[in-house]
Amino acid sequence: MTGTSSPTPPAADGRSTRWNGHKARRRADMLDAAVTVIEEHGTDISVQQIADRLRVPRPVVYRHFDGRADLDDAIRRHILESLLAELLPRLRPDGTMKDAVRGAISTYVGWIERHPHLHRFLTAADPHSESSGALAGARDRIGGQLADLFAESLSRFGIDRNRARPMAFGMVGFVDGVVNSWRAAPTLTSEQVEGILTESVLALLEGNARSLDVPLTRDTVIADVIARAEVARA
Repeated sequence: MTGTSSPTPPAADGRSTRWNGHKARRRADMLDAAVTVIEEHGTDISVQQIADRLRVPRPVVYRHFDGRADLDDAIRRHILESLLAELLPRLRPDGTMKDAVRGAISTYVGWIERHPHLHRFLTAADPHSESSGALAGARDRIGGQLADLFAESLSRFGIDRNRARPMAFGMVGFVDGVVNSWRAAPTLTSEQVEGILTESVLALLEGNARSLDVPLTRDTVIADVIARAEVARA
């Protein structure tokens, strides 16, 4: 019995591909413009302000988004990507534990201090909106990267890797809660908040390390811990 071959799908139209690229760039330009308007005028912005920034008619902005809610969600995702691009590289083992913790916290708090309107725009998301899910996803990425780091360290000492996840996400939740409280009532300087968060997170790390009999303190060089663990397992 002779089978029939499925029809070959038509090749993509080059003009369509170029148009899609143009639309993506145009959309990115609009999100950049929206971020600039928020930075300058605060969270209560209009589509007209975005259009004015780009020198286009207001309906042109809406051509790239399914209404205002979709636009706001896209802006929040755009802001989150900018924040994560600064923060995630700091969540890598380098220097002492204190260096690593202080570097990550300083980056996060510093970003918020430099971009207070963007932070307020992020935290004002409707809990049921798509951007609220994106914000939760960003926390998951940060917590997940921390969890992977902790899990790798624990496994080198023969300790269950599953202990890492609650430790990592607990720290992310703690930092997030302290920062949100500070921004709602900024009675402390950013340096004071960084100091409180750094000391608190280091205390949590050292306390968990002691309970698991892991030789880890704030002054431990992370590379040395990894090297000692590898020697012990050899």
